[in-house]
Amino acid sequence: MSYIRLPSTTIISKPTQSNFPNNSKNSFWTQIFDPGGQFITRWNYMFLITCLNALFVDPLYFLVPEIARRKYCMRSDYAFAAIITVWRSLIDVISFIHIFIKFRTAYVAPNSRVFGRGDLVMDPRKIALRYLRTGFAVDFAAALPLPQLFIWFVIPAVRSPTAAHANHSMSLVIIIQYIPRLFVIFPLNQRINKTTGVIAKTAWAGAAYYIMLYMLASHVIGATWYLLAIERQYSCWKEECAKEENVTYPCNRVYFDCDHVDEPGRDEWLEHTQVLSNCSAETSPINFTFGMYAPAFTEGVTSATFFEKYFFCFWFGLKSLSSYGQNLETSTSTGETLFGCTVCLGGLVIFCLLIGNMQTYLQSTTARLEEWRVKRRDIEEWMRHRQLPPDLQDKIRRFVQYKWLATRGVDEEHILRALPLDLRRQIQRHLCLALVRGVPFFSQMDDDQLLDVICEHLVQSLSTKGQYLVREGDPVNEMTFVIRGQLESSTTNGGRSGFFNSITLKAGDFCGEELLTWALTPEMNVNLPSSTRTVKALNEVEAFALRAEDLRFVAKQFKRLHSKKLQHAFRYYSHQWRTWGACLIQAAWRRLKRKKLAEELARQEGLYQSYNDDDDGVGENDQNAQHLGATILASRFAANTRRGINHKEGVVASASSMPKLFKPDEPDFS
Repeated sequence: MSYIRLPSTTIISKPTQSNFPNNSKNSFWTQIFDPGGQFITRWNYMFLITCLNALFVDPLYFLVPEIARRKYCMRSDYAFAAIITVWRSLIDVISFIHIFIKFRTAYVAPNSRVFGRGDLVMDPRKIALRYLRTGFAVDFAAALPLPQLFIWFVIPAVRSPTAAHANHSMSLVIIIQYIPRLFVIFPLNQRINKTTGVIAKTAWAGAAYYIMLYMLASHVIGATWYLLAIERQYSCWKEECAKEENVTYPCNRVYFDCDHVDEPGRDEWLEHTQVLSNCSAETSPINFTFGMYAPAFTEGVTSATFFEKYFFCFWFGLKSLSSYGQNLETSTSTGETLFGCTVCLGGLVIFCLLIGNMQTYLQSTTARLEEWRVKRRDIEEWMRHRQLPPDLQDKIRRFVQYKWLATRGVDEEHILRALPLDLRRQIQRHLCLALVRGVPFFSQMDDDQLLDVICEHLVQSLSTKGQYLVREGDPVNEMTFVIRGQLESSTTNGGRSGFFNSITLKAGDFCGEELLTWALTPEMNVNLPSSTRTVKALNEVEAFALRAEDLRFVAKQFKRLHSKKLQHAFRYYSHQWRTWGACLIQAAWRRLKRKKLAEELARQEGLYQSYNDDDDGVGENDQNAQHLGATILASRFAANTRRGINHKEGVVASASSMPKLFKPDEPDFS
């Protein structure tokens, strides 16, 4: 026996050379198909549509017979029958192709389903024997072109065929073959569900599928009602015709066939007979009860055009199914009563199954919204129960609303955890790699493997206006990288008076860089670092975060984080290092200004002193009288000069004595 082992954790999407050897060399007519492959999946969908077409086409044969109102006879619309025959023949061809494909489709060995999907049996002989034992008889019976054979070959070969005889034969054949056609759809639905999981991939497609089945059932009920109405009219003619056998112009059943309107004696019979008036649904003197079939004659449906006939029958079937047959007024006829019971029970069952499934599909489109409404109502009740202040309640409402708009109620982390590791990495790379490369700090990394690991551990972070991500002095749990929005990052340098620094973080910036120093620390029992800044959302912010334990894992696994290039990039893009550098440059600049001012004042004081010494040597003999006054003025000027120097030095010292900002801890890049 030829087997192919399928992995238990994978689903084959299409046949490959490794799974189906030599299939590429074989033609379509000799290769073996994978039951879970792409070709068989598409073919099952195509054949399902074909089966629905077959269920729709067969009842159209019930609309072939009609009554000629002016000639008072029955006839068949052979032009319409020809169109149905061509349509039905195409469906039968596809059905025979489906039978051939099932002879060439592998199956899973029952004794190999211990674990996983099991083994595929590839032996054509075993496949054929299994199919012959299981579903071949039903598929073959459903594919036979029986209506075409009867309407074009068998009925014309019968001697003296009548329209009533032809209608009875066709109805019997179609009803018999309709049963296997229904049985073909059920295992086909099961195979599609087993292969793809669902019939329809979207909620609206599923709802449309089930409403289409409901309309198909209405079409079958309406076409059957029309055929039974024709039969009811013929039954009345036959009963009344039997009463006129011993009159001057006896009745003959052949008169009710439009192919025998030229029969001798028919015209005289029409002038004297009471059959037509007694069997009139509008004015019947004998009160012949047409029951639920009366509208077919009072509305002229039996002699109307095809579209008028079809849509009236469809409306009647839809109305009967939707009302569970409560609109039907039946007579005492057993067949009519049974048909009314069938419509009532069928309407109840179909409505429960099809409409129930359609409602489930439609409700699935708003399930997330309904869950959010319930959750929001619970939050409102909880806030009222806890008597939270109004401003805090508004913040909670804004966050819940913003989270719904951003995620639509989908728990992305739960979805990703259910996927294999390789798929998670591919998804995270697709979603986050471009954003990670948009951060200048990460753009310096040339290692794609390191970036993939960082993307794998990123989580989404949402913040509303006024929300604090971290406060100064609190432990830092994660590094946050801004995608869109603005954050305010401020510090008071440990709460020192007279110091405040504030910056705005935009898309591409990050905060929580203290965590990188902690992650690169060799000791494992070191506590989380304290934040040196307060980070607050200025508006709605979307970001992704790298948690502490994930960052430490990345730092331990990849030693490339210890490169000099990354060290310079960290210092350049870190706002803590930027603030420390700016304060350091500002303090140095103020010291330089103070030194230059002191040197300028000292130089001016030295020039004044030398000027006083020169004046004393030249005018010593001639200005003895003014020596005392000059000395007093010079002492006053010197005192004022010293007072001004001291005042300016005090101003410069007070201006330059800014609180000292400590140098940020540098990660251990060594």
